Amino acid sequence: MDPEVALELVKHGATFFLLDVPQYTLVGIDTQVFTVGPSFKGIKMIPSGPHFVFYSSSTRDGKEFSPIIGFFKYVDPSEIIVRKWDQQEERLIKVLEEEEERFCEAVRRLEFDRHLGPYNLSQYATWKSLSNYITKDIIERIEPIGGEITVASEPAMMKNTPKTTVEKALDEQLKDSKCSISAENSQQTGCYYTSIPRIIKQKGIQGQELTALNLDKTHLLESLLVKEYGGSEDLLLGELQFAFIAFVMGQSLEAFLQWKSIVSLLFGCTEAPFHTRSRLFVKFIKVIYYQLKYGLQKDNADSSGAVVGASALIDDSWFSADSFLHHLCKDFFSLIQEASVVDGDLLSWTRRLKELLENNLGWQFQQNSAVDGIYFEEDDEFAPAVEILDD
Repeated sequence: MDPEVALELVKHGATFFLLDVPQYTLVGIDTQVFTVGPSFKGIKMIPSGPHFVFYSSSTRDGKEFSPIIGFFKYVDPSEIIVRKWDQQEERLIKVLEEEEERFCEAVRRLEFDRHLGPYNLSQYATWKSLSNYITKDIIERIEPIGGEITVASEPAMMKNTPKTTVEKALDEQLKDSKCSISAENSQQTGCYYTSIPRIIKQKGIQGQELTALNLDKTHLLESLLVKEYGGSEDLLLGELQFAFIAFVMGQSLEAFLQWKSIVSLLFGCTEAPFHTRSRLFVKFIKVIYYQLKYGLQKDNADSSGAVVGASALIDDSWFSADSFLHHLCKDFFSLIQEASVVDGDLLSWTRRLKELLENNLGWQFQQNSAVDGIYFEEDDEFAPAVEILDD
């Protein structure tokens, strides 16, 4: 990179200044993970906007690691965030205000520049596709008290929920001695996610009408959008992205369950995609497409040495053919196929999602459908009409 360009990026980008982080500690930001060396003091050249910082302390030989701790932070241009390593608690903590200002001034004078690793801007587009609906307000609304997200604070919840492949993996990770954490240090705090009921129950409604409400989640979606999100579709999508990131980067089981709940809610709607919320479903399919595209990547190192790719918990077993996601996608693709009128963007992005799952996982869905896009002749009476809706 041209030195003048690099200098401008350093000055205008945000900086996470991290003091006394032990060698071999894993430190990550967004889609990038670094192993701390002896001279590491943080990350520079960070674009403004939402970010997720996470870390895992290690044994002295760097072979065993504690549960990941992460936090969301919405940063402004040129902002400097200072954290210090607490050896007793093995976590990053805030510093005193006077100390913070002193270090901020030193960072602005570039005194620590050679100790700061650059944010890999080539990975920024991927991060944006995973976080473009996350705002400062969403972070403040959902984040737990103190801001820290870690699976180590969720043992009670884990005992009382059904175990999927991923949930069992996280459970085993906690039981493993290298991820052990004492009960006195485990704070039972969680994120303030929106409560999404799995089954709809309403007084005065029984029989076929109640069954219909549970078969089509459109009514529940509309109710939640009004009561919980103030009518904002983007707030719902922001929470979906928040939960996915907290799960994949932060390895939070609570986050996985919330992501699963929102995905199940949206894929469980049969009327909304075509009538009341076509724009929402176009945005939703784009969001989950980029989430699964990232989740299916294999970890690899970039030119700076940072590891890029999804958590090791996201593997092919997580997307087995008998998983909840496979069933939801199969039903949704059939819904698109059978619809008489489909928004053009929704059809296009659904086709891309279907191809992603087929090509990466080998999942098989019904062929010769509208989702395939190329199998219908123009005069095919069974082909759905493609409708272009105004934004």
